[in-house]
Amino acid sequence: MSGIVYLVGSGPGGLGLLTFRAREVIDSAEVILYDQLPGDEILATLPSTAEKINCGKFGGSHTLKQEEIESLMVDRAQQGKRVVRLKGGDPFVFGRGGEEMEVLREHNIAVEVVPGITSAVAVPGCAGIPVTHRNHASQVTFLTGHEDPTKEGSAIDWGWLAGSPGTIVILMGVKNLDMITRSLIEHGMASEKPVAVIERGFRPDQRVTIGTLFDIVEKAREAGVKPPAIIIIGEVVSLYRDGSEGAWSRSDTQQ
Repeated sequence: MSGIVYLVGSGPGGLGLLTFRAREVIDSAEVILYDQLPGDEILATLPSTAEKINCGKFGGSHTLKQEEIESLMVDRAQQGKRVVRLKGGDPFVFGRGGEEMEVLREHNIAVEVVPGITSAVAVPGCAGIPVTHRNHASQVTFLTGHEDPTKEGSAIDWGWLAGSPGTIVILMGVKNLDMITRSLIEHGMASEKPVAVIERGFRPDQRVTIGTLFDIVEKAREAGVKPPAIIIIGEVVSLYRDGSEGAWSRSDTQQ
């Protein structure tokens, strides 16, 4: 007997940005393996009848190793259960959903992917920073700020990235912000390029720190910036206005 696993993206935060399909599969789940990024508001609505397993990975501290998470999904599905793997944002945007799908397929377990609104677009948007704009950016590049440490060397072409037009959006990059900015400047990107760091997007304590490639590290240090946060690099950052991340951008997600 084999069950099914749903790889579910919960969006950037708040019930208002959870999709109808995500709500359906969460409410009918028998097992839920959840991360912390969906946020307290969504986690508080998980069905009491489901087995809930905390798989949170935060600030380098892992509740469970990735292999343990995958093993749990396989085990519960092989028991014939409906399993939800609940992630923040979208499961296929730096969420390791692709890896988990491969493991489940290897065990002939049915998988359904439930896409979520990716924070890479939504969080800058809620702060009034569009990732594309006709006058500023016709291209956007998504980048992980935390590559697999077991890889031999970086898969990121910093030379190409420094010379590319448009917007760069970096997820999971706070810890490596100094390395990221130095690499871009060393490969030719202008040090006055605008940069925004948005912490805890769509949450009541959301905060935006603005600077340039040259000074954003120092400004982030002075502000005590901590993950989760998203980094936006490019001319679109100039469209930010202090206060544009006001309550309007979050209230609808919390009703």
